[in-house]
Amino acid sequence: MREGFMKRHARGFGAVCAIVLVTLAGLLPLPALAKEIVDLRGRTVEVPGQVDSLTIDDGRFLIALSLIDSAPVDLLAAWPRDIKRLGQASYARYRKAFPALETLPTVASSAENFDMESVLAVAPDVALMSLGRGPSDAQLAQLEAAGIPVVFIDFFNDPFAHQAPSLRILGQLTGHEARAEAYLDFRDRHLRRISQRVADIPAAKRPSVFVEAHAGITNDCCFSPGKGGMGDYIDFVGGHNIGADVLEKAAGKLNLEYIIASDPHVYIATGGPDLRKTGGLVLGGGVDARRARSSLASIAQRPGIAQLTAVKQGNVHGLAHQLLNSPLDTVAIEAFAKWVHPEMFEDVAPSRTLEMINRRFLAVPYEGVGWVDLK
Repeated sequence: MREGFMKRHARGFGAVCAIVLVTLAGLLPLPALAKEIVDLRGRTVEVPGQVDSLTIDDGRFLIALSLIDSAPVDLLAAWPRDIKRLGQASYARYRKAFPALETLPTVASSAENFDMESVLAVAPDVALMSLGRGPSDAQLAQLEAAGIPVVFIDFFNDPFAHQAPSLRILGQLTGHEARAEAYLDFRDRHLRRISQRVADIPAAKRPSVFVEAHAGITNDCCFSPGKGGMGDYIDFVGGHNIGADVLEKAAGKLNLEYIIASDPHVYIATGGPDLRKTGGLVLGGGVDARRARSSLASIAQRPGIAQLTAVKQGNVHGLAHQLLNSPLDTVAIEAFAKWVHPEMFEDVAPSRTLEMINRRFLAVPYEGVGWVDLK
């Protein structure tokens, strides 16, 4: 009898222990399942189900992250510290909001040779790389062998086509898919308003546009978008990019004689705070409207450029190039639309759109003169 009692007691004790273990297991967090991301190179990459740390090779990725995460710097294991790309004033605002940015480890910028050791040293959950740059295939294999997935995104090479898929990838990686979709829905509604209005404009009626990128960065004229890339924005808003007629790639150099012969209806220059030292177009973070307009007037009076009909008629405009290399391009597209078809888009207000983005999405609001008109 005693033996039967002991067996029954043991079975009861085991059952209680099993119940306790099951209960405790239910209280403990389960590891998130791995998931697959299709990046901008078309690669299917397996990443952790919960990504807590990223490396980025372009500081402008921080702007995209700040659209979907209220504390984007907390996601970074390292960054390239390419302050010039953000602009000194923008960097100062991010540093004030997130002091940890100042002491983060650094990895190589996409403008430099890839440094695998710096990525291995911080061992991120995922390494974000710029499309067309970054590690070689052999280095990719080494990073993956070390347990570091590499995901390629792009806000620069083909900004118009790649903004949405790149932001979606960031949303998938960080668990902020809903925030990414909310912003992309906002962007799509603003872009659809433009595309619907220009849809029926025949090619012969599209105003010719000359876009000079980084205007005044050198004395040599003139770096401009060609087929694809930034030139797609001009096509989208119902203009004709003169660079696309002679440049087969997304960007290249136009000679001054060609620009004068084309005599475009609209002249758009891009610039940033970093062009102060070269006498180029200065606008963006930390720049006031008077300084921006003065620098625009100065580059418009260069020999050859001053003789263009667009300049004589005052159809001269400037845009901060940071607005083109992030999902903030929504604002840039609206500015382009107003410059190319002012009567058609009289009701469009890029400043109001930017205010909505600052209020509803950005962790660190965009400040400074993002665009300027000569008139």
